[in-house]
Amino acid sequence: MKQTWHSTTPNPSTAAAIIIIRSFLYKDPVKRKRSARIKNHQEMAGTSVFAELVDEDPTVFKFYSDGEWKRSTSGKLVSIINPTTRKTQYKVQACTQEEVNKIIEAAKTAQKSWAKTPLWKRAELLHKAAAILKEHRAPIAECLVKEIAKPAKDAVTEAVRSGDLVSYCAEEGVRILGEGKFLVSDSFPGNERTKYCLTSKGRLSCLLPSQIFEEWSPLLFMRDIAMMIPLGVVLAIPPFNYPVNLAVSKIAPALIAGNSIVLKPPTQGAVAALHMVHCFHLAGFPKGLISCVTGKGSEIGDFLTMHPGVSCISFTGGDTGIAISKKAGMIPLQMELGGKDACIILEDGDLDLAAANIIKGGFSYSGQRCTAVKVILIMESVADTLVEKVKAKVAKLTVGPPEDDCDITPVVTESSANFIEGLVMDAKQKGATFCQEYKREGNLIWPLLLDNVRPDMRIAWEEPFGPVLPVIRINSIEEAIHHSNASNFGLQGCIFTRDINKAILISDAMETGTVQINSAPARGPDHFPFQGLKDSGIGSQGITNSINMMTKIKSTVINLPTPSYAMG
Repeated sequence: MKQTWHSTTPNPSTAAAIIIIRSFLYKDPVKRKRSARIKNHQEMAGTSVFAELVDEDPTVFKFYSDGEWKRSTSGKLVSIINPTTRKTQYKVQACTQEEVNKIIEAAKTAQKSWAKTPLWKRAELLHKAAAILKEHRAPIAECLVKEIAKPAKDAVTEAVRSGDLVSYCAEEGVRILGEGKFLVSDSFPGNERTKYCLTSKGRLSCLLPSQIFEEWSPLLFMRDIAMMIPLGVVLAIPPFNYPVNLAVSKIAPALIAGNSIVLKPPTQGAVAALHMVHCFHLAGFPKGLISCVTGKGSEIGDFLTMHPGVSCISFTGGDTGIAISKKAGMIPLQMELGGKDACIILEDGDLDLAAANIIKGGFSYSGQRCTAVKVILIMESVADTLVEKVKAKVAKLTVGPPEDDCDITPVVTESSANFIEGLVMDAKQKGATFCQEYKREGNLIWPLLLDNVRPDMRIAWEEPFGPVLPVIRINSIEEAIHHSNASNFGLQGCIFTRDINKAILISDAMETGTVQINSAPARGPDHFPFQGLKDSGIGSQGITNSINMMTKIKSTVINLPTPSYAMG
């Protein structure tokens, strides 16, 4: 089973995109021929409108700076390995620190003009980018299949979902950035009404009584009093598992709020991100406002995150975020850094519902999701029944290449597969019960349920980011809460019970950013708040929260010579 955000039956255009991707990826000439007629009328990665992204070698992609696609002066490239074939699929530019300097200077210049662009115009361009992004979902999805082994249907869904997010953000930005409030001084003890303070999230113009400024020009009666102003240059760093969706979740709020964007995509997923950026380019955003810099983290990572020209960092990923937070300095940070999401199942819980959500929450995209179920905390009295139900569902999961839309596809890198295997071997040595035989071929790991896991096993605490799920049997609600809260993570959790009072009490006690009741953890819908506690992050995401986070308040106070009160 796979988590989706739209109907499980794709519409004709989405279905066609999936067919195109599969036909392009299949080696079997018969399967390729099956949809050749459709494919001939569609573009693929690096072709058609995306041709200018590609260098002379069609597997080499340029970076985006000042409205142009460029080769790096370093002359070096970074290889992107296909998780399924474990061979080089693409290469991207290894940008230099000097190129980063130029990108940030251009972003600072472009942002000054962009901040003066009317909200409706910003929204108009975002809507245009969203439409282009959805129109060209097939080549973007193809990249996701090849770079991160995302199942073909889910890859198309990510592209469409990303377009929907951008459009929603445009609408929400127009609404919330146009609101404001009016403060008067006599609402605080000891003050007369001699001061007015007008604050807004966008621009607020106020018509003031003419007698207050009787000697001033009438043109000055209406002026910008206060606003929630943009921060400047926002550095966006998305993760490999959603390199398009979690990029636009940073880009769109930043742009509608009047900021410029420098995107540093993950290595795995960089080409999909470059295609997405080109959709913004095609929409007609000003030069320098959006940039996408590729390269090795060891060479430009710290240089980017510590750059004095960066005004805000929005990061999604792992432990790297903790290091960034210690180095970034006095700028706003928005970070989501992973989780060990606990699934607590009580005796009165619907076990069939719980089993279905464990499969969806624990194994979709091979468990490579921050909000995946990472540990099952099940009451001993119903544990045997629950485990049997989950085992039966695990047996039905399909395993194989992403172009076949398999439930379990290869994990993103060989090092990731090795890490997961290390957790499995540790559990085996310490006596965990294997509900399936452990099987691995290259980066492909078969789904595995580990029963009777104890707290002394690494898998009880560490985030595998793979299709391996531990079951810890508990004897009380207090024990479940204690284990959940003992984790250094605090992203999400879920509870299965028919007793809403117990659900609320447990939710209040869990030290997590979000608790789902009778459903698996999930990020989304994209306008919902999304945040983590402890090592799971700083700040809150979600469209509205991100827009607010990427602005700051500036107020202007009008001082009156005498108290003034409206008479009606």
